[in-house]
Amino acid sequence: MVRVDQHVLTRDGAVRRWLLEGLQADRGQIEHGPHRKHPWWQVMCLTGVDYFSTLGYQPGIAALAAGALSPLATLMLVLLTLFGALPIYRRVAEESPNGQGSIAMLEKLAPQWWGKLFVLALLGFAATDFVITMTLSAADATAHILENPFVPAAFDGQRVPVTLLLLALLGAVFLMGFSEAIGIAVVLVGAYLVLNAVVVATALVHVLEHPHVIVDWERVLTHTYSSPLAMVGLSLVVMPKLALGLSGFETGVAVMPVVRGDRARRIAGTKRLLTAAALIMSVFLILSSVVTTVLIPAKEFEAGGKASGRALAYLAHGFLGDWFGTVYDVSTIAILWFAGASAMAGLINLVPRYLPRYGMAPDWTRAVRPLVLVFSVIAFAITIIFRADVDAQGGAYATGVLVLILSAAVAVTLSAWRRGRIRAVAAFGVIAAVFAYTLVDNVIERPDGVKIASFFIVVIVVTSLISRATRSTELRVSEIHFDPLAERFVNEATGEIHLIANEPHLRDQDEYNDKRREQWLNHRLRSDEPVMFVEVTVVDASDFETELRVRGEERYGHRILRYESPTVPNSLAALLLRLRDRTGHAPHIYFHWTEGNPVTAMLRYLLFGGGDVPPLTREVLRQAEPDITRRPHVHVG
Repeated sequence: MVRVDQHVLTRDGAVRRWLLEGLQADRGQIEHGPHRKHPWWQVMCLTGVDYFSTLGYQPGIAALAAGALSPLATLMLVLLTLFGALPIYRRVAEESPNGQGSIAMLEKLAPQWWGKLFVLALLGFAATDFVITMTLSAADATAHILENPFVPAAFDGQRVPVTLLLLALLGAVFLMGFSEAIGIAVVLVGAYLVLNAVVVATALVHVLEHPHVIVDWERVLTHTYSSPLAMVGLSLVVMPKLALGLSGFETGVAVMPVVRGDRARRIAGTKRLLTAAALIMSVFLILSSVVTTVLIPAKEFEAGGKASGRALAYLAHGFLGDWFGTVYDVSTIAILWFAGASAMAGLINLVPRYLPRYGMAPDWTRAVRPLVLVFSVIAFAITIIFRADVDAQGGAYATGVLVLILSAAVAVTLSAWRRGRIRAVAAFGVIAAVFAYTLVDNVIERPDGVKIASFFIVVIVVTSLISRATRSTELRVSEIHFDPLAERFVNEATGEIHLIANEPHLRDQDEYNDKRREQWLNHRLRSDEPVMFVEVTVVDASDFETELRVRGEERYGHRILRYESPTVPNSLAALLLRLRDRTGHAPHIYFHWTEGNPVTAMLRYLLFGGGDVPPLTREVLRQAEPDITRRPHVHVG
């Protein structure tokens, strides 16, 4: 029995090591991307596996939403893309060149706790965007698999199991180890665009050879709608349902660190890839909406129809034969699957980029595999809830996309306002208003996106706050730097160092003399013992990790070490440990007891960085230094 238990323990330890292998400790790579860089057009293909892959399902969704007005509604979406989303994200690329996107811009504009909570909410919508990208892309890949004529009939009606299998395969790849393979993205995007060009060109030739399909379409429009103005108005109303065609812009700025060149060349390259991707996608969106609307019967777009979620594949099989259609299906399945891989990569990079800086992520979130398991389970749940239906997930996907684009519009508008650029404020403000209308309309029509995003937001906020509380007694100091005068104070200290913690007020002679007298009465410090005051100013208590820059100062014959920090106890503990390592002696620090309720003091510590400093300082030291003989001494009187 003992041997079995030991075997189980050994096995559990091996599993734990495997799960936590490869903790993302390289902060430089997290913040600035991989060391190997690529030309902008190759990086555009990495963006394109998400952006261009929407051609697999966008024409069908547009036909369901707008009917015969699909080409006009798609034209409205293209105008919003070229004159709304594109200029916004070109500005985001200038102001956030390290790939943190509009979320980082808003983080700077909204500091302190409100800014952190706002960013957590945006991360909830970003998680919605990425997770639905995985589930929707896998569902559409399933549609292409099941509708292929060479697939055995036994797979009919197995939409959910096949989609779950694709998601499991995606998770398995990341568990084995996955890196962003731009070479694969270039091949997939290149092949997919060429095949789509062939399908669209063939369909256009068919339209030219059979002009009656255009006449029939015009007849439907004139009989259904009273005037061209009514068509435009209704197209504007349904256009928010087509917002999936805007999905690639946030990804476009997120991959900026991969673009080759210095800061200026990276920004210019990103602008090129955003513009090129938008132009390519706009052409495909307009042409595909025209040919699918006039050539495919409306009933085939509905659930269970042969064009449901695969309108261009329907034309490929119909006009170019099943063999070419199968090649097109394989290409579509591959790029949709890789779009899910891109989304998973975005998720496992998004969490380490933001949450650890806030102290709002458990240690295991720095490892890839636990995150892959968590997001895979969530993707399974969403697939089952929506029954792998592409159309049903469109609203949730559009909500995540639109929230991120609206946040970018607001960020660049506020940035222009701060710079005094009135024309830019007016232009970006109008664009932001259009996206706000689009978002509200989409939420009212299809509230699933808000429900899913709310789930993610609640989970992220609750988990983050629990993590922040449980990690509150870590050192939370990455580096300590002494200015020349502080260096001299430390170097001239012989033997043990005695620090008196002082909360600075007037900082006059009486304050320091009274503090010194108080510590003599409480602790009987001898006048010949080397004593220095230490003063901490709390700047932004919502920050978690920081670098200490200790400044030396002499006032009224007293030596003082001063610095700023998000929290008092943790920084004092880090300073004491550094002084111990510098001098070889465990330093002493002296406090007076803090009056008040200890629960209230703990809340002040968690929220404002202060609280009951003496016991918290000792607890941080206890966790950081288990050897009591080497631990700095904390005295309270």
